[in-house]
Amino acid sequence: MATLDRMDMGLRALHLLEGQRMAQRLYGEVIATQVVKPGRSEEEVDNRIALIARELFGIRAGLVGRRFVRSGPNTVVGGRWPERVIGAQDLVVLDFEPLLAPYETGFARTVALGDDPLGRRLLDDLAVVAAGARAAFRADDSLTGRELHARVRDLAAGTGRHTGSWHCGRLTGTAPVGHAEAVRPEAFIGPDNDLPLRRTLAEGWRAHWILQVHLVDGCGGRSAVHTELLDLA
Repeated sequence: MATLDRMDMGLRALHLLEGQRMAQRLYGEVIATQVVKPGRSEEEVDNRIALIARELFGIRAGLVGRRFVRSGPNTVVGGRWPERVIGAQDLVVLDFEPLLAPYETGFARTVALGDDPLGRRLLDDLAVVAAGARAAFRADDSLTGRELHARVRDLAAGTGRHTGSWHCGRLTGTAPVGHAEAVRPEAFIGPDNDLPLRRTLAEGWRAHWILQVHLVDGCGGRSAVHTELLDLA
C-alpha cells in the first residue's frame, strides 16, 4: 500500500468538512423556509428537503423517497419507522445521512415546535451534553472511545437524562448501526473501544470521528439527536 502524504490527509479532511458545510447550509435553508410545520406528513417534509438539496447542490437523484425526518414518538423508534403527521408540540429530528453518504459523514439536528417547555429543556440539555463531549475530546489527546462514551453518559445523567444508543459516535465512513453485536468496537465511540480516538488507521488514514449524542425523554416518549463531525469542526 502506498504511503499517504499530508496532501492526501488534507484532501480527506476537506472532503469531510465540505459534507458538513452542505448539511449546515441545507439545515439553515430548511429552518428559514419553515419546511417543518405541524400538519405536514413526515413524507412531505422528506420530499421538500430532497428538493431543496437538489436546488442548492444540484443533486438530481437518489434523495426523493429517502427518510430524513422523525417526529414525536418516531424519534425513539429504531430501524424503519411508521409514517405520521407532525404535531404542533413535536420534537422533530432532521437526519441528513442519505445526503452525506458520498461524503462519509453525518449531520443531524432536532427542532422543537410549539411552546412546550419540556421539549425546549430537552434541547437545552442536548446542547450541554454535546458541548461537554467536544470539550472532553479537546482536553485529552489520548482519550479513548470508552472514556468519551463514559463521559457522555455522565453528562447525560447530570441533566437527568439517559442516552438512547449504545454508542455516541463512529468513524467517518462507517455505516450507522443499531446493535453493538454487529460492529467492530474500534469503529465506534462505545464501551468496548479502548483505543485512542486520535490515531492512524490500518489503511494509513488519520481517524476522523462523528459525534452522535442521543438523549431520551422517558416521560414524554421522545428523544433528541445532535450529530456532527467531532475532531474537524
